[in-house]
Amino acid sequence: MGELEDAVMTRVWKWNRPVTVREVLEDLQQERSIAYTTVMTVMDNLYQKGWVRREAEGRAYRYAAVSTRAAYAAALMNEAWQRSDNQAAALVAFFGMMSPEQRDALGDAMRVIQLPAEEPREVPAPPEGAEEAGEAAEAGEEQGSPEPAQDSGAPPAPGAAAELPESEGGAAEAGGGR
Repeated sequence: MGELEDAVMTRVWKWNRPVTVREVLEDLQQERSIAYTTVMTVMDNLYQKGWVRREAEGRAYRYAAVSTRAAYAAALMNEAWQRSDNQAAALVAFFGMMSPEQRDALGDAMRVIQLPAEEPREVPAPPEGAEEAGEAAEAGEEQGSPEPAQDSGAPPAPGAAAELPESEGGAAEAGGGR
């Protein structure tokens, strides 16, 4: 997509309402000399590409954006990338041109698309007898048992979550250490 298409789309997004060719023309003419028919052709091209929709209003059309500026930017990047005969080399060159802020944004985006949505997990039923043991422990607490429960040294039962203090990585590693 060209510079003029970008300039037109910028105005459509900025105004956030259906616009006419005349409105866009008048705004563009503040920066450069441009013909009505040129702007009309660009807006028709944007309509043909699916970036704007239009509705007739008398003898003219009103144009409105179909998607966001972010989706438009993504399509531009994808279009350029698809034209490359060596897409891996194009990506390497593109990443090499990025500022530190852009690399941070890329890292954030990669984390968003790589993280699966958290699905609710079923909590397994406690083993038989565990309920009575839990009730006994609660009863001991209620009676003010001076001795805390001792660790038997046995490994946790299969499926039981091991609890680690945060200093040993409990909270820090729970998310996968990303």
